[in-house]
Amino acid sequence: MAKITVGVLRGGPSAEHEISLKTGWNVLNFLPEKYRGVDIVLNKDGQIFEDGEPSNIRRLNHSVDVIFNALHGYFGEDGKAQHIFDSINIPYTGSGALASALGMNKVLSRDIFRKAGLKIPRTIVIKKEEPMREAALGVFRNISPPWVIKPASGGSSIGVSIVHDFSDFVSAIEKAFTLDSTVLAEEYIKGREATCGILDNFRGEEHYALPAIEIIPACAKVSAGKPPFFDYEGKYSGSTGEICPATFELPVKREIENMARLGHRALGCRGYSRLDMIVSTKGIYLLELNTLPGLTGESLFPKAAEAVGLEFPRLLEHIIDLALNRHKWVGSSIEQGAK
Repeated sequence: MAKITVGVLRGGPSAEHEISLKTGWNVLNFLPEKYRGVDIVLNKDGQIFEDGEPSNIRRLNHSVDVIFNALHGYFGEDGKAQHIFDSINIPYTGSGALASALGMNKVLSRDIFRKAGLKIPRTIVIKKEEPMREAALGVFRNISPPWVIKPASGGSSIGVSIVHDFSDFVSAIEKAFTLDSTVLAEEYIKGREATCGILDNFRGEEHYALPAIEIIPACAKVSAGKPPFFDYEGKYSGSTGEICPATFELPVKREIENMARLGHRALGCRGYSRLDMIVSTKGIYLLELNTLPGLTGESLFPKAAEAVGLEFPRLLEHIIDLALNRHKWVGSSIEQGAK
């Protein structure tokens, strides 16, 4: 039997380029024997290569059977790449174009989460064209410090800061504006940080919640007298501690799982996702949803899957099968509708 050719797309033009390279490399190294992996690298300048040879993203359907989308951030995770895949009629892993675009935009996704009944931190949206003084006063009058400043799009905590005073506020806003023209200033929720992955059509459940993971920021950051923060370095250096499965009380675990399912459904995600939350004395707050969670050796989603006996190669097989099966179902539906 001929092997299924899987094009692993990695790299991309976003600030998460290096992490995407690592995710894709990990996928390539652990693909089960039933697949033939093709390394597809998208450079920051838009050039694309298949196993080192120049290629064209709009012609990938001629060389591979399915795309394993290992991109993160701009272009790969915001619906743009997904729109191209749909236009050339090739199956691909992860959410579709609309859900991806919504998940990347924290302003739109939070509005959807709030309407779905999920608890969200108080947030003020700041546009780049707004006068800084007016924006700062708006935040000061409505939200007590400290504040979390973050770009409206992007992931891996790139461009995110926790600030306590005006001087830090201005520099944090300016840093976030280098990544996006829209920035969020939100209340800092003190509590325990948690994340929960969703995997579709697993163990008889349409949206299976993997075990919640509690994230313990590096001791050095905590001891410095600053609020604990799971930043870019902590996510990928291995310096941050994780408890998997988390040791929350059972009712808290169940609420985390239910919130993850609800958030996944509310955006119309498919395949898999990971949702980040804060468990506080005031309740559980949903922070954001990742439509393409990292799959590096340090990433949380594979660790949660392994905790329920789903080893990484089998996880990859399941994700690829979801993409192929959905494509067959959509193709069959279109054919039936045309008759």
